[in-house]
Amino acid sequence: MSLSLREQLLKAGLVTEQQVKRAEHEQHRGNARPPGKQGRQPPGPSPREIAARRAAAEKAARDAELDRARQQKAREKAERRAAHAQVRQLVQEHQVPRVETEDFYNFVDGQKIGRIEVTPELRQRLIAGELGIVRSEGRYAFVPAAIAEQVRQKVARALIHLNLPQAPPDPDDPYKDHVVPDDLTW
Repeated sequence: MSLSLREQLLKAGLVTEQQVKRAEHEQHRGNARPPGKQGRQPPGPSPREIAARRAAAEKAARDAELDRARQQKAREKAERRAAHAQVRQLVQEHQVPRVETEDFYNFVDGQKIGRIEVTPELRQRLIAGELGIVRSEGRYAFVPAAIAEQVRQKVARALIHLNLPQAPPDPDDPYKDHVVPDDLTW
């Protein structure tokens, strides 16, 4: 005679009739939970998932930083282009007409010696600081000193030559009496 497990437990007094009915009811509803799993939290993310999330967050931060750097570079490039366009426009509007003579004014342009044709009147205005020499679109041009200062503020490298009033020589300078003339032709 084989009795079912339920009947054996009832006969031994280990369970009551009420517990048996509740177990049957849960079994029919499909809510029977495996023992030991009641009230447990689902397992948290695995270490691999945590590492993957961290790597994704770091990549997103790097990408955002690169994007900001690209945008900054693009803004700077646009500002430089705008400044060069303003310089070009200033030079076109205010340049002194070029002359054709055999007399040249020599000046230093970075590491090179540049030269531009001048008349004696233009040479005196350059020496006095009334005119400046600027480079625009690969060519040199004479512009009034006020315009040369505007060019210096926008693109410092575009201003090539501008004589500014100088402070008086130092009284202790042993060569104060031996001044090199500005109109020296070389």
